[in-house]
Amino acid sequence: MIRVLLADDQALVRGAFAAMLGMESDIEVVASVGSGDEVLPEALRTEPDVALLDVQMPGLDGLEAAALLHERLPRCRVIVCTTFGRPGYLARAMAAGAAGFVVKDASPEQLVDAVRRVHAGLRVVDPDLAAESLAQGPSPLTARERDVLALARDGGTVADLAKGVGLSEGTVRNHLSAAIGKTGARTRAEAVRIAEESGWL
Repeated sequence: MIRVLLADDQALVRGAFAAMLGMESDIEVVASVGSGDEVLPEALRTEPDVALLDVQMPGLDGLEAAALLHERLPRCRVIVCTTFGRPGYLARAMAAGAAGFVVKDASPEQLVDAVRRVHAGLRVVDPDLAAESLAQGPSPLTARERDVLALARDGGTVADLAKGVGLSEGTVRNHLSAAIGKTGARTRAEAVRIAEESGWL
């Protein structure tokens, strides 16, 4: 029996996935959570074989939760399942230790097959997204530039951003300037938008 943990902030999606997977004789949904913060505690409690994680959730996002699972419960294989098939998400999911990456418009048969294949030790990646990711290449942003842009999503002054990342205002300005240049944006807000659409944030 393949024990599965589901994590998605939309209750209807969680319910649909649970019902679909529950129809399979070799799959049992042992946990279902609505935020990234609940993933690790529930996984430690229920010891799933496979965790199916949405990317965008309250608290920790699915990529951060995947990295925690990989570190604390390495035998639990992770599939990232998202509405947003962004190439940058794929690269970050693989870096976080995920074994699979599928988009939510995959067929039920594809999702069930992905769970079985990942449980068997294989990697499963949406082929169109893999091709797009290879064509786009890796994120041009450094880790610090990504941190600064992520904080800049909510606006705030350079001083606010500097406090948030623990850097000087001059260093934050340099990171913002570099991120704007690398994304081809004209403004900080546009750089945030481009980075989000590419899956780099």
